[in-house]
Amino acid sequence: MLTREEAFSLVKKHVAKRNILYHMLAVEAIMRSLARHFGEDEEKWGLIGLIHDIDYEKTEATPEKHSLIAAEILKEMLPEELLKAIKAHNFKHTGIKPENRMEKALIASDAISGLLVACALVMPSKKLAEVKVETVAKKFKDKDFARGADRERILVCEEIGIPREEFFEISLKGLKEIAYEIGL
Repeated sequence: MLTREEAFSLVKKHVAKRNILYHMLAVEAIMRSLARHFGEDEEKWGLIGLIHDIDYEKTEATPEKHSLIAAEILKEMLPEELLKAIKAHNFKHTGIKPENRMEKALIASDAISGLLVACALVMPSKKLAEVKVETVAKKFKDKDFARGADRERILVCEEIGIPREEFFEISLKGLKEIAYEIGL
């Protein structure tokens, strides 16, 4: 299996856009925070968060190929369970149903990252340090705010036993740990 350093090098090789790279780092941080919450393997969960969108720039115009190309890129480097998690995070296009906690956590983490970043960017300082769970909860209800943050995908957190506001708190805590790294 890839080490975190190998995965990050691979991501930098395949991802040129800074905002996509920051998104992947954000999802990694949220997945690590969730792994801690559940007592799961933080390295494995973080790794899947880091590399889940490795093919995004190549598949932006062809969403039906997103995650399938990633699985091809990574097939010799990751165990099947992680390749499945990557494909399942794009289940609407791949048809690969998310079944376990890690797969569902990746879907929810992928979606919440955008909402959390958007919440930070509307703060006077544009920093995550100012963002509170209450702010995220209020912005979550505002469908016009951060429209790209799919609320349905965020609510997958409930399928893994985490109520919405607790998920906001766990995710926000994880993201705050790398705020400097992603400019927030």
